Amino acid sequence: MTQLSEAPPLTADVRITGLRKSYGPVVAVGGIDLEIERGEFFTMLGPSGSGKTTTLRMIAGFERPDAGTIELDGKDVASLPPFDRDVNTVFQDYALFPHMTVQQNVEYGLRVKKVPKADRRLRAQEVLALVRLEGYGDRKPGQLSGGQRQRVALARAIVNTPRALLLDEPLGALDLKLRQELQIELKQIQQELGMTFIYVTHDQEEALTMSDRIAVFNQGRIEQIGTPAEMYEHPATTFVAGFIGTSNLLQRNGRTFTVRPEKIRLTTYEAGEGEPGTITAAVYLGPVTKFIVSLDGGGELTVVQQNLETSSEDVHEMERKRVRLRWSPDVEFVIEEEER
Repeated sequence: MTQLSEAPPLTADVRITGLRKSYGPVVAVGGIDLEIERGEFFTMLGPSGSGKTTTLRMIAGFERPDAGTIELDGKDVASLPPFDRDVNTVFQDYALFPHMTVQQNVEYGLRVKKVPKADRRLRAQEVLALVRLEGYGDRKPGQLSGGQRQRVALARAIVNTPRALLLDEPLGALDLKLRQELQIELKQIQQELGMTFIYVTHDQEEALTMSDRIAVFNQGRIEQIGTPAEMYEHPATTFVAGFIGTSNLLQRNGRTFTVRPEKIRLTTYEAGEGEPGTITAAVYLGPVTKFIVSLDGGGELTVVQQNLETSSEDVHEMERKRVRLRWSPDVEFVIEEEER
């Protein structure tokens, strides 16, 4: 009987081992290990100063690590300059050439590589169509909106099909509505290309929207790596629980656990079941209302409920009311803090 051979392991586009970087006494990246698979949309998420941007800059070659390895497709590139690494970077400030047309900006990398004129023109037009900028090739960057300029920057970065595309908070300068639209577009483009995207942001909603996996950075270390659902539903530390979405941390019977606000049901005090407490604040947010409830047993919980029939006037009247809170034990997740 013929045995089926095992499927080959997935190939990591980027593998980081023991990566460290300090600036004087400040440890920016404190020895991290990380693998990013081929074709993955991978997000490095964390607050300012957490080490995510420094890590991205070391992958790009803009910073030299103090220790550790950075492998691209199995080759250690930690000592190579940026132009010898098969990656491109998209920045928040676009970094377009203002004197060049959109077409010329997008063709620039291909021209440097001495790609024939007809080939680079065709390829540039293909990626401009991909980023929804057909017919904009003759315009200058100054004639475009912020969102359009960011699309040009993206097209210029992907036109020569790098091994990985590095994106350093590229949507940070855009307004909320446009940013949300481009989040969806970016994910669609990444899926169509099948290219590895490594994305840096401090916006947890942005990370949840686009990512296949997320690494949460804090003080130069990675707190947790997982899918958006894993991060949200099963945070490994109190930092992750608090940074990704709103989370309620409770201590009961010598354990710390988290319950998400939308998992809690708010009922009348007279219902007789659940944790008793008092609504100290009620905020009407249109589709939902956010309640802050001070528990009789100590501590407070945030509760979010849909406004199926509730008006803003109803919400205002609920402040200072006595209520009870109930949730299923299945939605509690115990936090096990890692020793630092």
